Amino acid sequence: MDKQQAWPQGVFTARLIEALHKQGSIIATRPFDTDQVQPASLDLRLGDVAFRVRSSFLPGPSHSVAERIEALKLHEIDLTRGAVLERGCVYLVPLQESLDLPDMVSASANPKSSTGRLDVFTRVIGDRARGFDQMPNGYKGPLYLEVSPRTFPILVRTGSRLSQMRFRSGDNRLTVAEHQALHASDTLVFDNNVPVGEGVALSIDLKGKDRNGLVGFRSKRHSAVVDVDKKGALDVLDFWEPLHNRGREELILDPDEFYILVSDEAVHVPPTHAAEMVPFDPLVGEFRVHYAGFFDPGFGHSSAGGTGSRAVLEVRSREVPFLLGHGQTIGRLIYERLAELPDRLYGSALGSNYQAQTLKLSKHFKPYVG
Repeated sequence: MDKQQAWPQGVFTARLIEALHKQGSIIATRPFDTDQVQPASLDLRLGDVAFRVRSSFLPGPSHSVAERIEALKLHEIDLTRGAVLERGCVYLVPLQESLDLPDMVSASANPKSSTGRLDVFTRVIGDRARGFDQMPNGYKGPLYLEVSPRTFPILVRTGSRLSQMRFRSGDNRLTVAEHQALHASDTLVFDNNVPVGEGVALSIDLKGKDRNGLVGFRSKRHSAVVDVDKKGALDVLDFWEPLHNRGREELILDPDEFYILVSDEAVHVPPTHAAEMVPFDPLVGEFRVHYAGFFDPGFGHSSAGGTGSRAVLEVRSREVPFLLGHGQTIGRLIYERLAELPDRLYGSALGSNYQAQTLKLSKHFKPYVG
């Protein structure tokens, strides 16, 4: 496909992402990993160095990211043998991927699910960017990842994948009527009491009915290091305090604490669409959800091993304690059309970590039996 030829409207599937790479619109310093291209997104890999910087920043229209790093860096860290990124610090890492996008193609980024569940704050930045995680139509230039561990120190290395990128042509978010029509044909949420309008509203489950009352986890302070590339290696109780329903079906969020909770609703992303979680109401400022954000086609889909999956929610209070009650709405899933039918779906066939999930910590921890 010619670089400036008209690309189909919609969120790009794996096949189209691979076509972007083949024609030189996605440039990589090393060959793609075999599982790097997901059904509708691309995992981004850390490069060889990280820069500890004094503060987060946006380069603005007059500067490259490299120029800002040079002015703000405290020291340079070699990632080729692995390095620990400390909590509370800000790092900038050049990524192995860069872009030379066609004029009609844009990109957006989010933390990977496992990254969000460790409370690692990540944002992708491009040269002369005015915003985080958004690459405009036709962006040409390098990509950098801002990394700031908030709860646990993390061990990363060249090739670690903390963030993912989605590519699209046009504005493909569904209208209210289109969301309702898709729900009527494909069942987006498995709860007859949840209205579907501007997306699917998600609320908190604080009953823990099918989990012996387990409703969530609160992170512990002063933990050991989490190696982001090792699965199932860590004991849950070394890092997390389990939270149980003690009869009141509510939870007070303490400021500066990090919680893993789960939606009351089971949701479905049909193969023709992708979805993204957005805040329910940005004016409710007492807490925030640190969303991983992307839901690939096939999440919660029967033939991909799902039949409805819960959304895991990474939650922090802000300046004051805040009371959450069971069923309180905390976010919305907004659906987008794919540019074509995908050749792969999120699920067991790809070894996806969170298909058919309920309350689940990141892949780094051993299964919890409470």
